[in-house]
Amino acid sequence: MVLKNYTYWQIFKLLIVPAFVATMKMLFFATLFSTAIGFVLGVTIVVTEKGGLYENIIINRILDFVINTVRSFPFIILLISIIPFTRLIAGTSIGETAALVPLTVACAPFMGRIFQNSLKEVDPALIEAAQSFGASKMQIIFRVMLKESVPSIISGLCLAIINLLGCTAMAGAVGAGGLGAIALTYGYQNFNMKIMYSICAILVVLVAIIQYFGDWIYRKLK
Repeated sequence: MVLKNYTYWQIFKLLIVPAFVATMKMLFFATLFSTAIGFVLGVTIVVTEKGGLYENIIINRILDFVINTVRSFPFIILLISIIPFTRLIAGTSIGETAALVPLTVACAPFMGRIFQNSLKEVDPALIEAAQSFGASKMQIIFRVMLKESVPSIISGLCLAIINLLGCTAMAGAVGAGGLGAIALTYGYQNFNMKIMYSICAILVVLVAIIQYFGDWIYRKLK
């Protein structure tokens, strides 16, 4: 597309709006998948630790190692290094759907740590009280530990979603589409500062909105 043949608002409608929609799709589904996986990881690592409800040191150590290993990779390196896995899952390594694989892989361990830290903040006295009343282990996990840690989880998820938004922008550098791809291809590489800074402004507004609603939900639940 030869941008000089279009006005700024035409470029905005033709390029930036569809890229915004693509970014929102990636953000939504990656958040959904990574939260589900992170929930399983976080709960499992808490209940299998020493003195946990389902103590199993071997599983605990394995999960801890896997989470630390994946989190040690910068996202752009992880994105490239798991291309074969992305192709296996999505059938391609390019596009919005393919981007969900590395986005989920990168964010799920972070989500897992959020759930882990939030669950560990629950007062042990509450757990002991629930046990004394004859509550089952699953009841303790879902009706005591998770219920008490919801505000902390919401606060952590807000930070994770903001981090994930930044990852969707980086994913655009390797063909994922979205705002990152437009900012790089039509903004930076074509020396079009209006496009690049417009996308920066959109990202700033998105972060502010996510943080606002995260704080609002936290205050309501606290």
